[in-house]
Parts: sequence; structure tokens; C-alpha cells
Amino acid sequence: MHRQQLLNLLTNYQTRFMDESGYVQRAIRYIGEHEDCFYRELWPMHVTGSAWVSSPDRNQILMMHHKKLDQWFQPGGHADGDADIVRVALRETSEETGIELSQIKLLDLNIFDVDIHSIPAMGADPQHYHIDIRFLVEIDDSLPVPGNDESHQVLWVNLHEVTRYNNNRSTFRMREKTRQLRNMLAA
Repeated sequence: MHRQQLLNLLTNYQTRFMDESGYVQRAIRYIGEHEDCFYRELWPMHVTGSAWVSSPDRNQILMMHHKKLDQWFQPGGHADGDADIVRVALRETSEETGIELSQIKLLDLNIFDVDIHSIPAMGADPQHYHIDIRFLVEIDDSLPVPGNDESHQVLWVNLHEVTRYNNNRSTFRMREKTRQLRNMLAA
């Protein structure tokens, strides 16, 4: 995947959430203007990739308590120059959960969610923004999840309890999208 492929994915992405629609338009403009958007050194904003990790029945979501930010999130991270944002999301999921890449199933090559959020200044890094491109993946929730040193804890959370761990708008959106998918599976 290259920058133009990500721009194509974003251009074709449809959402029913107005806030997310604004993020998509902002991401298209910024990525279109910045060839180096996949490098964390680009300020004030750069592209990151993450995965919304669901159990096969869509009843459980894998959340991690991030050490640096002291908040619960889905796995994800910096592209570090890799323009294949799907590969970034899968790599970060494997690294942060400790689950082998072969055990992580990408459910769709299309974008699941887009968010632009602020990251506070830390160390030498100024306050900045992540354009987080998210993909839906599935992991067997019976597998052990060892995590890594970037998180205090990684655990499966019931879908209806996800916003008790993180109640930001983007987590709400992803929970609602998953609820729709779960209802389609049940039908």
C-alpha cells in the first residue's frame, strides 16, 4: 500500500457519524499535502494505524491499558515510515498483544474507523495529533494474551462494557459499528 492507496480508501470510505466524516475529510487533505505523513517526526500531525480487535462472535473487544498515556485503547501505533497502514495495524496488534501475527485475522481491507486525536507533549515530543486509521480484526478470545511492556494490562472486555474503560467518542463509534455487525451475524 502506498499513500495514494490510503487516499483512495479514505475517499471511498462512508460513515454515518458526522464527527468521523469530518476526520476523513481532514485526513484526505493532510495526507494529500504531506508525502511524509507516515513518519512520527512530522509535526503537528502524522498517520498511525490501529486495530479494533473483536472475538469471533463480536461479543468481546480486546483492550489494552497504555502505560505512557494511562488510558485504555485498542492496539495500534506509529507507522514509522511504512505506508502500508494495514500492515502497520496488524504489526502493532501483534506486538502489543503478544499474539502471533498468524493468529490475527484481518476481516476487511476497508477502513473500519478514522479518528484524529491529540497526543500530549511527552519528553522531546511536542503535543501533536494522530490520524488513526483503524481496521477490524478478529482473534480467538480463548488464546492467552501476554501483552508487552507498553501496557499495564491487556484484556477482553464485553462489548457493552467497552465504554466503561474508554468513553471517548471514537470508542463509542467502534462499539456501535461492532454492535451492528454482531446483529447481522445473529440474523
